[in-house]
Amino acid sequence: MVLEHALLSVRPGHEAEFEDAFSRARAIIAAAPGFRGLTLSRCMERPSTYLLLVTWDRLEDHTVGFRGSPGYDRWRRLLHHFYEPFPTVEHYEQVLSA
Repeated sequence: MVLEHALLSVRPGHEAEFEDAFSRARAIIAAAPGFRGLTLSRCMERPSTYLLLVTWDRLEDHTVGFRGSPGYDRWRRLLHHFYEPFPTVEHYEQVLSA
């Protein structure tokens, strides 16, 4: 399994709109092959910053499958205009748990 990590900096004052748009976009990503689940968390110290964690079966399920799909075009239209700056997305493999 692969964990996608993205810190999302939302333009201040647009947090409620972003959360509403994300609640609609969630169904788009959830329909992608290889999608296992996600969490979206809001930073307590910086309320315009969100942490998105998405679990995928394989890296390619995100980078090729989802990003190359028509669903990603809808995802992008719903969400990308909220980000300033555009987020860096990274992928992680678990090496230890407790």
